[in-house]
Parts: sequence; structure tokens; C-alpha cells
Amino acid sequence: MVLFHTTSMALKAEKALKAQGIAVRLVPTPRQFSSDCGFALRFDWAERERVERLLEDGRVETAGVHELDG
Repeated sequence: MVLFHTTSMALKAEKALKAQGIAVRLVPTPRQFSSDCGFALRFDWAERERVERLLEDGRVETAGVHELDG
């Protein structure tokens, strides 16, 4: 789960990751996470390192990357 400070960064991340073939889904930020933006991006946790690298390379500002329990 990637959290964001702004909706524009959430949308930028979704577009960038989908362009690289990573399955992502924009979802409301779960209650257990605090975020300035109401959206978060879900992805397969096995892709975490790749997701973080692509977001960094794409200059996408995030509020954190967190594993979902369960």
C-alpha cells in the first residue's frame, strides 16, 4: 500500500506503475493509516522493491509504503 500527500501524486503513481505493467488499484486510504490524501495505491507486496524504485525514478512523492495485514 502506497500512501500519498496529494491526489495528483496518487494519480501520477498509478499511471507510472501501470505503464510498467504492475497491477495496481487506487483505493480509499484504510483507516489504520494516516494520510493527507484520501487515496492509496494497492499492489502485490512481492513487487515492493520495484514499486519503490519506479516511484523514486519517476519523482513521485509518497507518504510511505506499508504492508497490509491480512
